[in-house]
Parts: sequence; structure tokens; C-alpha cells
Amino acid sequence: MNLSNQTALVTGGAVRIGAAIARALAREGVRIAVHYRNSAAEAEALCREIRAAGGAAAAVSGALDDLENCGRLIADTAAALGAPDILINNAALFHKDSFDTLDAAKLDAEFRVNLFAPLLLMQAFAAQGRHGAIVNLLDRRVVGLDPSAVPYVLAKKALAEATRLAARHWAPRIRVNGVAPGPVLPPPGEGPDYIREKAGPIPLGRSCTPEQIADAVVFLLKAESVTGQALIVDGGQHLVM
Repeated sequence: MNLSNQTALVTGGAVRIGAAIARALAREGVRIAVHYRNSAAEAEALCREIRAAGGAAAAVSGALDDLENCGRLIADTAAALGAPDILINNAALFHKDSFDTLDAAKLDAEFRVNLFAPLLLMQAFAAQGRHGAIVNLLDRRVVGLDPSAVPYVLAKKALAEATRLAARHWAPRIRVNGVAPGPVLPPPGEGPDYIREKAGPIPLGRSCTPEQIADAVVFLLKAESVTGQALIVDGGQHLVM
């Protein structure tokens, strides 16, 4: 499948994995709507970078914990670059809360950004009536058990199931897949040694890069016979966790 001249909305696309995905899609000739919440400077800089390389990009803003923004982001993308053919649900919220520390507010916050917003974005994307493709960013924890981050893990596991349900519901018009990364980048404020110290055993002996996650996203967008799949990109960590 040739991605050239398509339009993509990448949520959380200004920084980290989202920016790598935006760059990879831009290299394929995709027009990129770079969504951000607080990273306005980074979003505008990435758009300038893409345009300087001959591509098309626009920054779109919105807080995904305000679920009313979900439909507006699809409309803003269409106004800036044309109706989106691709939706990348990358934006996420992550906090470590066990069964002992979680509360209603933490559950609500994690589920709003990590599950409810992607669901409503998929709904608004599909409501355009166009053919297209969706990739949801999951987490390798969806195939394991990690009680140290209960709200996050539950939301991502639910999004993995929603990916399969959506793939069935919107076939053949829209393909829906997921990419489940392992440890990729340290949290803000931590150095590169953080991943090596905290990641645990990785059979391939190395953690993944944002560019490798982006490669998996591009692969799924091009794989015309693949839908309802979750591609785990974690150096084999899910095999031993």
C-alpha cells in the first residue's frame, strides 16, 4: 500500500515516539497533523522540519482528557490538511499506581486519555465514511501482568481489545491494528541508564528505539491484509515477563 498523499493525525505527535512516527510517515509522503497538548514549541518545530524536507504538516492542539476535543481534532485535521486517512492513537498518560495507591481520580485520568479518547477518536475518524487505517499504541504489558501500574495496564489492555473489536466492526472499510512497545525511552528527567536498569531481561539484549516503533507502525499501515493485530516490539521481553 502506497501511503503517499494521504493525511494522518498523530496524537501526542510532537515529542518522543509520536515525533518518530510523524517523521517516518512524512518520509512516506504522508501529510502530518501533529497533535499536542503542552508541547506547542516542539510541535511547531517538527512541522517546520517536515515542511523544510518537502512535506506537509500542521500542528493541532487539544487536551485529550477533555473528551469533547476528540471529534474536533478530526475536524481540525481535515481543515488544515484534508480529511485524515490515517489515525495514530499515540498520546498516553502513565503513572505507577498499585491496588494500594489507586483511587477514583487516578482511574478516571488514566482511562480518559488511554482508552476513552482513543475510542472517541476512532469513532469520529470512522464517521467520515472514508476508507482508512488506524494504529493504536499499546504496551507490551497487555500480554503480561504488572500490578505496579494498575490503571494504566487496565486501560491499555482494554484498548487492545477495543482494537480487535473495531477491526471487526469497521472491516473492510477501515483496518485497525496496534503496536505494543516495550521499554523505549526513559521518563522525563531520567538519563539513558534508566532503561538498562529498569527494563529487566530482554532476550535480544537491547531495548527498542522510537524509530523501530515507527517502522512497525508504517509496516502495519502498508500491510493491506492485516487487521485486528497487536505487533509487540520489545526485543522479546514479553517472552520472559
